[in-house]
Amino acid sequence: MLDVMNKEQIFADLKHVLAPESVLRLNESLAKKTTLRVGGPADVYVEPASERDLARLFRFCLQADIPFTVLGRGSNLLIRDGGIRGVVVRLAHKNFSDIKVSGPYLKCGAGASLKEVCNIARQNGLAGLEFLGGIPGSVGGAMRMNAGAMGSATFERIEQISYMDREGEIHDVFVTQIEVYYRTCPMLRTHIALSAIFRGDPDSKEAIVARTNNFNERRWNSQPKEPSAGCIFKNPEKIPAGKLVQELGLKGKQIGGAIVSPVHGNFIVNEKNATAADVLQLIEFIREKVKAERGIELETEVEILGEDPE
Repeated sequence: MLDVMNKEQIFADLKHVLAPESVLRLNESLAKKTTLRVGGPADVYVEPASERDLARLFRFCLQADIPFTVLGRGSNLLIRDGGIRGVVVRLAHKNFSDIKVSGPYLKCGAGASLKEVCNIARQNGLAGLEFLGGIPGSVGGAMRMNAGAMGSATFERIEQISYMDREGEIHDVFVTQIEVYYRTCPMLRTHIALSAIFRGDPDSKEAIVARTNNFNERRWNSQPKEPSAGCIFKNPEKIPAGKLVQELGLKGKQIGGAIVSPVHGNFIVNEKNATAADVLQLIEFIREKVKAERGIELETEVEILGEDPE
């Protein structure tokens, strides 16, 4: 863990590196920046105001050998109770959230919400992006995780992306030039997404609204309303993780304030002021039970970051 003097020195140095419009805070709580509402603080928290400031930040961290982590809107994320060491970056400034429409294409900043992408696509009569509306994340986060819902995945609708490498250099590539897998884009584990060009299919607004409403109804009927990180486990080949958990009678299983949702077996909800430790213990309990009863190794879909308290 960075000691107090190191954190304060990094904070002071960054005040000189970054523009005044950038947000810079010490010991920033991250729990409220995740949909699960658990997790400890960031040593130094930054919301860059521009790509230039983001590049300056990356170069500063690289030269000073300071670890840094990029957060999206905090869905599909579990931060341990000890928080995250070094610098935590979040593209929350409006400069990273632009959405521009050109014919059947939408160029969307990494900080834009998926719900807003879905809404603007609908307003412009562009179909095929309706599934994004119920994913509570950002474009950048969805790209990093190749997030999906309703049988569709993010990169199925992306033509081109822009990203920044750890040296602060910007690259534009076609989606055919990068490797993408189920619930992950490995390149975006080490680089940061800046924007994506989505492709829509022209359709009537009425048809798009009907599909959106259908997706929303299915989601409301099958997913919990309490704070969660979305699906906890990747689906094994032969059976969905939620069905597997249900068959083993684990719905409603509780450790501390963390509970396996009675609505969907692949969701763990924060019902009673859960800690990250509660959630992690429940995850491990489920994995051990599934391994013992069915011989299946469940892999977590949720990204787990940070450290346990000292």
